[in-house]
Amino acid sequence: MVKITDTTLRDGHQSLYATRFRTEDIVRIAEVIDDAGFHSLEVWGGATFDAPLRFLNENPWERLRALRKVLKNTPMQMLLRGQNLVGYRHYPDDVVELFVRKAVENGVEIFRIFDALNDLRNVRTSVKAVKDAGAHAQGCIVYTVSPVHTTEKYVELANELAEMDVDSICIKDMAGLLSPPRARELVSAIKKRVSLPVQVHTHSTAGWAVATCMGAVEGGADVIDTGIHPVAFGSAQPAIQTVAVALRDAGYDVPVDMDVVERGARIVAEVAEKYGRYTSPRVRGIDPRILAYQVPGGMLSNLQQQLREMGIPDRFDDVLKEIEVVRRELGYPPLVTPLSQIVGTQAALNVLTGERYKMVPKETKKYVLGHYGRPPAPIDEEVRRKIAGDEEAIECRPADLLEPMLDEVREKYGEYIRNDEDVLTFALFPDVALRYFRGEGGEEERKNTGGKRYRIRVDGEEFEVEVEEVR
Repeated sequence: MVKITDTTLRDGHQSLYATRFRTEDIVRIAEVIDDAGFHSLEVWGGATFDAPLRFLNENPWERLRALRKVLKNTPMQMLLRGQNLVGYRHYPDDVVELFVRKAVENGVEIFRIFDALNDLRNVRTSVKAVKDAGAHAQGCIVYTVSPVHTTEKYVELANELAEMDVDSICIKDMAGLLSPPRARELVSAIKKRVSLPVQVHTHSTAGWAVATCMGAVEGGADVIDTGIHPVAFGSAQPAIQTVAVALRDAGYDVPVDMDVVERGARIVAEVAEKYGRYTSPRVRGIDPRILAYQVPGGMLSNLQQQLREMGIPDRFDDVLKEIEVVRRELGYPPLVTPLSQIVGTQAALNVLTGERYKMVPKETKKYVLGHYGRPPAPIDEEVRRKIAGDEEAIECRPADLLEPMLDEVREKYGEYIRNDEDVLTFALFPDVALRYFRGEGGEEERKNTGGKRYRIRVDGEEFEVEVEEVR
């Protein structure tokens, strides 16, 4: 039997519709597909915390509570960025622990936990918090391709996660780079090493996602991720309508009621039509260039907009090539949030200025100095010196340098805070939260803020960077 996690209500609309689905539409879909027999519904995490606050004037905690009321049969699942939670930087342990506890209280049952660099020091606190709260902790391996990302390395990561007492393992292929034969090989190797269920998450950008799912199942995968067309394919997950038929034709039992899925698909289509201005043919189609540049599909279209704002729209191919070089020089970080933003922005600035690393975002420097964790491979020494000079990189877990912050948040924003969820919202996104709780929220126009600050959107998420000239 092959179980299915549906991603329509989180990764699907994040990848294809800039995370703009409103709570009322998400709940409308959830009410129907709750009866389909999915293993879980991914409904929260990633950009679905930031985007409602920033663009929709909605409280993400209220979305979670609304979903809990209608989902009677299917566990709610969320994506948790380890020590980053649902943000773009590391937060102190007190924030991580309270966030997990409140997420469980509000209905999350399965947490997919990852670190962008596969630095497992950055997931230990969240895994323990999930286990302490009595929820399912899924340890995640971020998949990418480089000389240092070998099958043996991934199997070792899976074993380390198992030793943390996670309940399952997920291979997170955020860019659609996992080929069908590699999927079969990798899942099989992990299953031989650890006695845990293995789930596979991939994207359709390169065009081979259905075959990748088949290869993963042949290798022993227990659960795979799909979406409901039309919120599927392109830079999102493959469609359950296709994958279920392929698996059943191959003799596998897929315990999903496709009649219910079809009823849900009609509503998904109606909802998706409302948000058509947030998608484009590029993110809805296949782009095999990802296999060369390893740029996630959502990042491709957003990169074009960023280059227009920088005044260099004709340099798209140059920036793609530069991304490949920057990634190698920075030690082959996987291109997943927040590393995709860091590498992509640095590459664009290198092309914009005509001099590599002349302008460096603070986030790039923090990465080079170890504040995001250990790079998969050593950073090019010349590049490291140009970015950070004689400063030494930290060796400890980055969060060990962070002081507890919840009491400070309560004191600073006390007049707006009603409960622990509000405390967490201010801790994670203070500026956005303040606008929301003051009643100043609403659709925010995406634009270049001018000067040395840039606002960009990558994979449906807003990311503001401040750059400085390296002398």
